[in-house]
Amino acid sequence: MSGHRSSVEGPLSDLTAFIAGLPKAELHVHHVGSASPRIVAELAGRHPDSPVPKDPAELERYFTFRDFAHFIQVYLSVVDLVRDAEDVRLLTYEIARDMAARNIRYAELTVTPYSSVRRGIPDVAFMEAIEDARTTAERDFGTVLRWCFDIPGELGLPAAEETARLACDLRPDGLVSFGLGGPEAGWPRPQFKPYFERALAAGLHSVPHAGETTGPGTVWDALTELRAERIGHGTSAAKDPALLAHLAETGIPLEVCPTSNVATRAVASLDEHPLRAFVEAGVTVTINSDDPPMFATDLDTEYAVAARLLGLDAAGVADLARAAVRASFLDAPGKARLLAEIDGYAASWPE
Repeated sequence: MSGHRSSVEGPLSDLTAFIAGLPKAELHVHHVGSASPRIVAELAGRHPDSPVPKDPAELERYFTFRDFAHFIQVYLSVVDLVRDAEDVRLLTYEIARDMAARNIRYAELTVTPYSSVRRGIPDVAFMEAIEDARTTAERDFGTVLRWCFDIPGELGLPAAEETARLACDLRPDGLVSFGLGGPEAGWPRPQFKPYFERALAAGLHSVPHAGETTGPGTVWDALTELRAERIGHGTSAAKDPALLAHLAETGIPLEVCPTSNVATRAVASLDEHPLRAFVEAGVTVTINSDDPPMFATDLDTEYAVAARLLGLDAAGVADLARAAVRASFLDAPGKARLLAEIDGYAASWPE
């Protein structure tokens, strides 16, 4: 990011319009957590025994979280709405539709296949559903989807073993990376090392969550034990100058999700978010929405938040978009095409 900063030369509405039309990539966004109220309400209507509201208007209150533990509780209730392969396909295809409307050209969706398979969806049927939705959505909307299969850490080593099996033995064409989510406290990263080693040996990339709700030691563990190539959140890294220096030197990106961090109480407010500290330390950052409908946000909003926190103009925001493409696991021709599209869009924007 070249550090373009805004002053008073352009109205906020112009920057909002620039962000809306900007071709973007998103690297930290959850599969089930991307379900819009429209999609959630449709799934809830199919499964009337669920506590999830059927009325989209009621979902806003339902998606108000007391803390991270409550967020996980609510999140899992939505996960429980995905009960068969058709639910999986519907969810995935409709997420791509919503992304395309936001000019998201490429997204790496974090998928937790263990949650679906243990609820009775056959593993092969699950893979077929997400792949059918992926290829159909790319044809219909032009948005390219790839998968990160993540371990639900709170379910322990059996979940890790099964996730590794699903990723390595039944690897779908769209799978590019292997992750680790869920609560960090009480679930140390090093215990998951054998499963990451297996995934890495299979050619997948390592992208664990770390330092979202625990200290910088968790980020160090993700780097040293899990050989992380990107860090999900990494919020607490700002508390460790040596860690910031290491991230800057190695170029390992942080997948930053500002609104999510406030919603889950990982940080107290947007103004206290460490995004600026990361950038000033030379750390590569990408901007992401995490679980957008649950946090009443979207990627455009997160770019606007980042622009405010970093004092960026349109050129600086375009640099954020480029950083996400470069940090992605999209193939080289795909990266070149998307970077060229961003360049063309930015060049055509009036000064």
